[in-house]
Amino acid sequence: MRTDDLIDQLAVRPRAIPAGAVQRRFVGVAVAGGLAALVMVLAWLGTREDLAQAMTGRMFWMKAIYTALLGVAGFWALERLARPDGAPRKALLFGALVLALFVGMGFGQWLAADWGHRRSMMMGGSWKVCFRYILTLALPGLAATLVVLRGMAPTRPALTGFAAGAFAGGVAATVYGLHCGESTMVFVGTWYTLGVLGTGALGALVGRWALRW
Repeated sequence: MRTDDLIDQLAVRPRAIPAGAVQRRFVGVAVAGGLAALVMVLAWLGTREDLAQAMTGRMFWMKAIYTALLGVAGFWALERLARPDGAPRKALLFGALVLALFVGMGFGQWLAADWGHRRSMMMGGSWKVCFRYILTLALPGLAATLVVLRGMAPTRPALTGFAAGAFAGGVAATVYGLHCGESTMVFVGTWYTLGVLGTGALGALVGRWALRW
């Protein structure tokens, strides 16, 4: 759609948007996506057998904080991109810094390990399914986010779709931690990150078509 056409449409019967309405919609999507992922984990994958014990350990919460912060970065970017004049630069920078910090710590952990353990730290016991599971758990949240965005005014559909995917992927990856027993920053920094970014790539691909005016 041309800019003039967009302006003409926005000028027809304009109505005020309540303060915080965009944020509330995305919070609702996050809750719905998180609940959908939780139901899928409980009904399909199951929680890890040592969940209660794992929740007393540092790594369980480090995983959750990392993926939750990636979701927060996606949320922040979406809140900006849902408006024609929104600037997502700070949100994207925040997400990149969170990713770089955790991946950097994982790389440091990998360098400090002896050669015999590096492969097992990287691959764990679930590297073949981690990406696929996170992506699958994120699909309901991604679909719901794109539907909500269709009622808003994003002008950069691919970037907005990527943010939607990172948002949904971060939420899903956090819930996936209830099932996954991997406990190294190397594994999480590799496969969880790929799961979130892969969902972002899918969001960009779909959003480029679904979010066009």
